[in-house]
Formats: sequence, structure tokens, C-alpha cells
Amino acid sequence: MNRKSSTLAVAVAVAIALGLPVAPAFAQSGAQTLDTVIVTGTRVADRTVAESQSPIDIITPEVLQATGSTELATALSRALPSLNFPRPALTDGTSGVRPAQLRGLSPDQVLILVNGKRRHLSGQLNVNGSMGRGSSAVDLNTIPVAAIERVEVLRDGASAQYGSDAIAGVVNIVLKGAGKGGSLALDLGQYSAGDGTQYQLSGDTGVSFADGRGTVHFAGQLSHQDRTNRAGPFNAYGLPGNPTPNTGNYPGVGVKAFVVGDPEVDTRAVSANAGFDFSDSLHGYATAIASNRDITSFAFYRSRNHNAATKLLYPDGFVPEINQYLKDRSLVAGLKGSSEGGLNWDVSYNYGYSRIDFATDNTMNYALGATSPTRFRDGALEYTHNIVNADFSQALDWGLAYPVTLSFGAEYRQEKWNQSPGEPNSYFGSGAQGFGGFTPINAVHADRHNYALYAGLEADLTDRLSAGATVRYEDYSDFGSKTSGKLSARYAFTDTVALRATVSNGFRAPSLAQQSYQVITSNYSNGVFVESGTFPATSVVAQALGSRPLQAETSTSYSLGLVLQPAERLYLTVDAFQIDIDDRILLSSTINTNPATNALLTSLGINNVTAFRYFNNAANTRTRGVDVVGSYNIPLAASALDLTASYSYNTTEVKRLAPSPAVLTGLGLTTPLVGRDEIGRLEDAFPRDKAIVGGTWSADRWSVGLNATRYGRFTVRQTNPAFDQSYDPQWVLDVSASFKPSAQWTLTVGADNVLDSHPDKVNPAFTSVNAWGQMPYSNYAPAGFNGAYVYGRIGYKW
Repeated sequence: MNRKSSTLAVAVAVAIALGLPVAPAFAQSGAQTLDTVIVTGTRVADRTVAESQSPIDIITPEVLQATGSTELATALSRALPSLNFPRPALTDGTSGVRPAQLRGLSPDQVLILVNGKRRHLSGQLNVNGSMGRGSSAVDLNTIPVAAIERVEVLRDGASAQYGSDAIAGVVNIVLKGAGKGGSLALDLGQYSAGDGTQYQLSGDTGVSFADGRGTVHFAGQLSHQDRTNRAGPFNAYGLPGNPTPNTGNYPGVGVKAFVVGDPEVDTRAVSANAGFDFSDSLHGYATAIASNRDITSFAFYRSRNHNAATKLLYPDGFVPEINQYLKDRSLVAGLKGSSEGGLNWDVSYNYGYSRIDFATDNTMNYALGATSPTRFRDGALEYTHNIVNADFSQALDWGLAYPVTLSFGAEYRQEKWNQSPGEPNSYFGSGAQGFGGFTPINAVHADRHNYALYAGLEADLTDRLSAGATVRYEDYSDFGSKTSGKLSARYAFTDTVALRATVSNGFRAPSLAQQSYQVITSNYSNGVFVESGTFPATSVVAQALGSRPLQAETSTSYSLGLVLQPAERLYLTVDAFQIDIDDRILLSSTINTNPATNALLTSLGINNVTAFRYFNNAANTRTRGVDVVGSYNIPLAASALDLTASYSYNTTEVKRLAPSPAVLTGLGLTTPLVGRDEIGRLEDAFPRDKAIVGGTWSADRWSVGLNATRYGRFTVRQTNPAFDQSYDPQWVLDVSASFKPSAQWTLTVGADNVLDSHPDKVNPAFTSVNAWGQMPYSNYAPAGFNGAYVYGRIGYKW
């Protein structure tokens, strides 16, 4: 037996001996899911999943727990075939705040709601070589999983209903709100390689007051995650052209110096979801969420000869540690009610705030020599939004079989994004190694506001036909106005066969971070370590290099689907879609400078930069695909077997690329503004398909779950096509078993990726891609590259 298999067996045995748990199983009853009343994508009060005119998934707390993950984004990616959440390393801030993508589109092209209200963006902007490069998205992992009642995932464009960002779809996280009941859980797990230990204490409870007229449901979690490391040894053996050991970013031959894996994370999060009935027709509500996370990820190794000053503090070289301290706060409060005439109204205020303080540890500033500190405060990124909205709906009698629901409303939103400088030593001279501080000259205080008006109609026109239409107008203070519309319909041929279809157009406003971010940092680009400057599109520097002000992305979406119940307890949905997006906002390729460019940059006050990039509206794309979801329940004599299967296939094609500006050609630069590596991120760097097959056997006290996921083939393109690589499909098998010694207690043990499957390694011959063996796995691997994870859980409910 090899060491990994032995470690895995021992870990399972220990977990069982300790009575530690894993989650119940993945599958859930299809009947229960289809009968769930939804609040996403519709203004009708009693619309169910089965009756929805758009495809929608319901993810329950049991499904989230069954993934074995303490992170919401990871749990969702294991439950939804259309969601991709890789785990990149060595990507600065993105290593700690990782983005997720829906249907192969950008992470900021999906709208996140909490209790139907827009969730604020993270202060983080993803600027390094990973999935979602250039995006500014919501940080899903700020929400405690214990607070969640269910997650509704609308797989359809919905800008006409919700505004900017809802191009790929909408994820609505519905929180628990009951005034009674609760739970406590203790989770413990570790990877079979012996690292990445995780533990979490989580819980929730409901409280009633004022004779049941008021309720508050509290939830919280405390968790810790150790780092993992899957770096390889430096494999240069003194051949001609190979890097010299113990120079630059290379250690001695055979030495593992890099740290490539998950960061170290400490998380604290709490939430409160409250409601109060002032009368039969007036209800108040409020939702507050707060979380702090302390994340430590890692930069590239610096050898003892990286600089003449290195040996003064680090005679054996060093790996800079990038620390992110994240503070996330949100508050939504409102009143809703109804009039005697049947007008329903909802008025609310929505505050969201994200701040990320950056620091660099275990490092130095070469310009300060032996007097250099080893820790630097590098500055902060902040995002804030304030939203006021008013929503109204009225059932109208137009003489049809059922009432027509009229909905209309208005919204005002103010956004701010700040980039604050670090301490002087963090940016003086060459700056802190690994993550140089933000400079005062690059400080940003950006803001904008927008207002929106919308109206919609939705009705069951007959017993078999339902339809809806929505239009929304938005005006932004920075780039102008946009109008979105959506038409949807569903026709039931029989009680077991229905056809549904939608057509819509939408948009995504350029984020303030995309418009304003500016920094100089070290990157590994095309096999070379460079100091890269990212400049705002409206800055003097970027405009001198050919940039233009950013405009909104626009989209046109179509979907056509079947809802089937071919047999009792068997449910199947099949939905095909097409999404055309124009003027996609991309972060340009990292373009290495030449003497003419350096002279231009120096004349503008920019020194020591060997590469540059900026955001631009650079591409039109078309995404096509199909989603299939099925479930089957088999009742047995004293138990039941729930089977689920889901499949997602999608492709993206770049239809148009903006040409490189003439000024770049004039400077003698031949690197295209959007290189083939960036085109590859749009078209090939995510799995073309993903399939999930699962089953749960449940009895009175026992349940056993088995879940297999197949991640399809993906391709990573490089600037040099000789280094392109396609990665074969990967199967990942998850298992869990639960025992209930009483109605309140549940003991679970399980293993994610129980067979210790790993993705293909980067081709060993591609030394410029894998840094001569030090970075053996691709950052685009959809299941990560940590290997098997064994965990346990003790749960108590009341």
C-alpha cells in the first residue's frame, strides 16, 4: 500500500473511532425540489420550481453539507454542474479570494442575491493568470453556510428583472428565518497528504418574541484552514540554457522552495435574519451579515542571489507571504405590506461593505538593505454600496383564467471603490518583495450612482400556458444608460410534459475597480518574472498606450427547455441556451516593454516597469450549451434510495477581437493587446462539460451517500502555441455515511475525492510554464490538485 492510501485509511479509521461526521448525502427528492415555491426570477407569489418559465436549481442545506466543504463556493461547485470553482495558487489576492464562474462566463457576469437583495462586490480585483482574470465579483465565502435555508440558482439572463451583472444567471441565497429550532456542528478534516487540516464550529438558532409576532434567526461559524503545498522540486540540471541554481527565483537542484496550494485561512462569520409583524398587512425585516477572514497565501520564491541585498536578511532565500485581512459587512432593512386593494409593496435599504487590508510578511525591501523590515503594510482595497429600492406588485383581473401579476419598481444605487496606499517602506524603491505596497500617487477614491425603473407582467393565461414580460431602464453617472427586456413562456402539453422558453437582453456595467485599479506587482508571464504595471483605462499612461474609456458589456440570451416526468417519482429537465455578449471587458495581455516604451513611461513618471496592461472592451463572444438535471426516488421496505444525475455542456467562441491600438505598433510592440492566452481563458480554460451522478440511501438511523463527478477536458493556451496543453477529463468520487443515535444527534464520516484523483500535470518539457517543475499543476484544474480529503462531523439539532 502506498503512503497516500495508507494515510487515507488511517484517517478514515481515526474519524470513525472518534465518532466524527461527514455530511448526509448529495441527492434530494426530486418531488420536494420541484414543489418548492421560488422567489427568484418571478414576482408571482406561489410559483414553484416545476412551474418556472426559466431553469432554476434548488440547493438545500443537506446538499451543501454533503459536499464536506466549509466554503459556500466550493460546496456549490460540487452540487452544480454549471458552476466552476478552481483553486488557483501563486496569484496574489486571487489565491485568497477565489472567483466562481457560471456557464463558463466571467465571475462578474452572475448576480448574487441574499434574500432577494443584491449582494455587494468584494474589494478584490483579479488581475493575475487565473480563471476570471480581470473580474471583480462577489465573495461567496463571506456567508456562513449554517445560515442558509436554500440556494436558488436561476440559469438564465435576468438583467431586465435585477439589473447589471445578471448575464449568466442569478444565485439567490435564502437565509433561515424561523423563530425556533437550531443546530450545532463540529467539522474536522485533513488531506491525505497530511496537510490542509480544517476545523469548524458552526451553528444557528431561532428566537421568537412579542408573542410570536417577531423572529430572529442567528447563525455563525468559526473555522481554520491550514495551508497545503503541492510544489515540485527545481529540476534544472545544468544543461545549456537552463537557469542557474540559486539564482533569480530558482533554488538548488532538487529543492522544493515554492508553496503551491491552498492558503492558510482563519474565518469568523455571524448573521442575523429578523422579521416583525406590526399588523396583518405590515411586516418589517432586517438581515445583517458580518465576517472577518485572515488569509495568508504565498508569492514566488526568491533565491539567496535574487538580489545583492537578499543574503543580508535571508542567506537561504525566502518565500514572501501575502496576508489579506478581509472585513465584510452588510445590512438590509425594510418594510413590506399590502393595501386593501391588493397592492403589495416592499421598500428597503441595502448597505454592503468589503475591505481587504494587504500586508507582506517574511520579505524585505531590497532598497533598504540590512535595515529593511520583514513585514509591510501594503494598503487596502474597499468597496461600498448603498441601495434604496421600492418594489410593487398587483394582481389584476383581466378576465383570464387566472389573475395577471403586474410588477413595477425603482432603485437608486451608490457605489464607492477605494485603493488606499501602504506604508512608505512598502513602496519605496523596489518595494516589498512579493507584493509591493500601493503608492500615494496611485491612490483611488472612485464613486458613481445609478437609478433604475422596471415593470413586468406575468400570468397563467390558461391552465396550460403561462407567460411573462419585463423591461428595465438604468442610468449610470459614469457611462450612460441601458435598457433591458425579457420575454418568457411555459406551455404544459400534459401534466408530465412542458416546454419553456425565454429571450432577453442585458448588460454588465464596468465595475469601479476595473475602471480605477492601478498597481505595479511581480508576475510570472510567458516563462519570465516581470514587474507589471496595471493602469486605469482613463489614466494618462493607459491613454498614451492606446486605451479608451470602458463601456458596458451587452448581452442577448435565448433558452429553450423541456420539463418531463416520464414516470412516477422520475423528474427530468433539459435546457439549451445561447448567450451573445458584445464588448466584453478584458484585462489586456501582459505586454513586455521595449526601450521606446520605457522612455515613454519614464516621461510619464513610471519607472522600473518591464510590462504593462489595462482594461478594454476587447471581444464579442457567443456561448452555447445545454443543462440536464434528473432525479429518481425509489421507496424501499424500510428505507429509500434517491438518485440524481446532472450534466452541463457549454462552449464559448470569440466572434470578434478589438485590434491592437496603432500607438503600440508605433512603439514597435508586436504583442497583441489580447493575446492567445487570454482568448484561451475565454474559450478553453474551463471544462467543456461536467457531469454529476449521485445516490443516497436513507433509513431511520443510517444514510449513505455516493457522488461521482466527471470534469471534462480543458485546454490552457500560452502565448507560444508550442506550449499549449490539453488536460484529460478527471473523475472525482465522494462518499459519506451518517448515523443518528437519536433524533437530535448525527455522526458523519466521509471523504471527498476518496480515490485521491489528481489532474494531469503540466508537461514536464514545458519548463517555462511549470517553472522547471516547481509548479507541477495547472491553476485551471476545476477540482483543484490537493488530492483526497477525509472529514468528520458531529451535528446536533433541536
